[in-house]
Amino acid sequence: MPLGLERLVYESRATGSTTSLLNLVAILGESQRNNEREGLTGVLAAHGERFIQVVEGAPGSLDRLLRRLAQDPRHRDLTVLDRVAVTERMFGRWLMASARIAPALAPALDALMAEAAPSGERVVALLHEALKIQEAEVA
Repeated sequence: MPLGLERLVYESRATGSTTSLLNLVAILGESQRNNEREGLTGVLAAHGERFIQVVEGAPGSLDRLLRRLAQDPRHRDLTVLDRVAVTERMFGRWLMASARIAPALAPALDALMAEAAPSGERVVALLHEALKIQEAEVA
């Protein structure tokens, strides 16, 4: 078991278009480079006017990520939904995966994010499900 492994779940409001493929590719590319350097893995969803992200790694690496995100002009109003110690990575196969929210999952994610205190655990489960749906579509 890795020492000091944590899972961070956050949401933020996008300052640009979340439907722009160029914006998303730029964010994913930068995230993958930074995450490789920092030993982080995770998943990003651009949904509605927000970014929802799950990132796993060492606590110090997550702290540095949060500092970088606070300075990133592509989003604002970052809210940490959950940060917990974990025994293993759920998104360990991806430096930063892009989760496309399938129409079947969109209502559940919308309802969850409309809650006063969205459950980080439920966000993780929905993004994991989104990746499973994507993989099944490719297979």
